[in-house]
Amino acid sequence: MSSERFGGTVPLGRRAPFDVERLERYLRAHLDEFEGRLTIEQFRGGQSNPTFLIRLDDRPRLVLRKKPAGALLPSAHAVDREYRVMSALGEAGVPVPRMRHLCEDPGVIGTVFFVMDFVGGRSFWDPGLSGMEPAERARVYDEMNRVMAAIHALDPGAVGLADFGRSGNYFERQIARWSKQYRASETEPIPAMDRLIEWLPAHVPADDPTTLVHGDYRLDNLIFHPTQPRVLAVLDWELSTLGSPVADFAYHVMGWRMPVGELGGLRGLDLSALGIPDEPAYVASYCRRTGRDAIDPQLWEYAMAYNLFRIACIRQGIRKRVLDGTATSAHAAEVGARARSTAEQAWQLVEERLLA
Repeated sequence: MSSERFGGTVPLGRRAPFDVERLERYLRAHLDEFEGRLTIEQFRGGQSNPTFLIRLDDRPRLVLRKKPAGALLPSAHAVDREYRVMSALGEAGVPVPRMRHLCEDPGVIGTVFFVMDFVGGRSFWDPGLSGMEPAERARVYDEMNRVMAAIHALDPGAVGLADFGRSGNYFERQIARWSKQYRASETEPIPAMDRLIEWLPAHVPADDPTTLVHGDYRLDNLIFHPTQPRVLAVLDWELSTLGSPVADFAYHVMGWRMPVGELGGLRGLDLSALGIPDEPAYVASYCRRTGRDAIDPQLWEYAMAYNLFRIACIRQGIRKRVLDGTATSAHAAEVGARARSTAEQAWQLVEERLLA
């Protein structure tokens, strides 16, 4: 993926998705130091919650994140949960933007939304980090590993998130939730999904210790320092909850299994020459940081299959929004069309690594 295609912003144009003047009046009444002429643009990236850049003359920039318009699946697009978790983590030292305001009145712009500070820095859409020296790539990947381990090391109760989700039975609960979401957005039969919905809940592994999980931790959801290999902000906490750190980490590591050009894929690159650790080395670094001896291979492969299943469900939801005319990204049709192939990849993994 390229930054030109998914990064940056685009003007709203004449057909803005909400009343900009009404939003401006609301923000001037609810935010301190809200001065200057307002202009607003939409970020290109993202398939779920529309996100906008707010400029105020020479003042620091702000970011607005809202639910999409139209009928939504139950519990989806929970921007209020994003606001809560980032507010808590900012106090705990995890790199997140400063939260400014949560508006739970859909009458302002049509949906719930929140406003946070804009974090300037580098966003990487290319997992191969083209243009970097091998040593710099190694430091970027090590920093990404460090921050994920730090998130999983947090005590949710100590940061006010003890009730942010339930402890135990994570896979069972998540599979039931995503199966329900999938059925609600189903547009055509996908036999591989039917097999996964039947097989996954019948073969749930033993529980992993419960931690805070991000749910969508990947390179392009991080903002790095402009010149240093240091994470300044972890973004897109929409899927965060309390759950299995192995499931969360496996989602992040799926990039090593995916081909170049697909979901942050690294497969097919000469990782050694690039300075990027291979999957075993990257997993070993995470285990060392989190005090694990290792991750059980069966649990690891199950977590991989579960995450592919989850992505297939998300992509099916995007496909449904495309057909309903409520998709928020110009690339939604392309992404949604991959629901079938992702489900088939998940079932192939089950057959080759868990049933063999």
